[in-house]
Amino acid sequence: MKRIISICPSNTEMLHFLGLREEVCGLDDFSDWPHTWQHLPRVGPDLDIDIDKVKALRPDLVIASLSVPGMEKNIAQLKQAEIPTLVLNPKTLKDIAEDFVYLGDALGIPSQGRAAKQRFLQEISLIQAAIPRQTTTPRLYFEWWPKPVFTPGRKSWLTELCQLVGATNIYADHDAESVQTDWGDVAARQPDYVLVTWTGVPRERIKTTFFTSRPAWQGTPLIEKGNIHILEEGWFCRPSPRLLLGGKQVAHLLYPDRFRAPEEGDPYQDTRLRP
Repeated sequence: MKRIISICPSNTEMLHFLGLREEVCGLDDFSDWPHTWQHLPRVGPDLDIDIDKVKALRPDLVIASLSVPGMEKNIAQLKQAEIPTLVLNPKTLKDIAEDFVYLGDALGIPSQGRAAKQRFLQEISLIQAAIPRQTTTPRLYFEWWPKPVFTPGRKSWLTELCQLVGATNIYADHDAESVQTDWGDVAARQPDYVLVTWTGVPRERIKTTFFTSRPAWQGTPLIEKGNIHILEEGWFCRPSPRLLLGGKQVAHLLYPDRFRAPEEGDPYQDTRLRP
């Protein structure tokens, strides 16, 4: 049995959806899901892991991810310590699917990896098939960070998530994963919805008044009731199947007559409403 350490939350979630249980022997400090793994030993924050704690757990493999900006420091330390390391770098929903195969092959469970990939892609198709055809396309603004303002660009999986639910990311015209902008430019682009997912910040710490009080948004539809939604960060900011929960949440906001709101837990739960 391999001893595996995950040093970022999305990797931890990927290992869970591969069906691993006993093999995972340690996590970074910010891996907060699944809840049943919260008893596992911690090796430090995802951007500054403690190599001595990693060594003490005697891992056969540490799984890192370049989806976390700054992870390069950890990877260099692990290499210097001659600790076997596998590095993921997903950019798209397809990349997440392929990472299941990559992980499955690396961990000696290839059939589980291929099954996880198939289930993930099948769920994407089910969501897409339930989206209504319409004459207008909802325009969405995702906010990753407030000061300075950061939002996903064309190369972000959130742009794909928008497309999946028949919407558009208002910053998809920027050929980048992340875009720095300002409140005035956001207002000028006239999104229909403001979707807030501040990276690493629990939703209960974010108040709607943070947005309705912005000077550049006064007198615009942005601050009207029902246009600002504070969402679960873990459903949108991590490249794992929990992005499906994010997609279903946005589908519910846009088409409440077709989708119910998802519940935390299984990203493969069926939230479609039938006539």
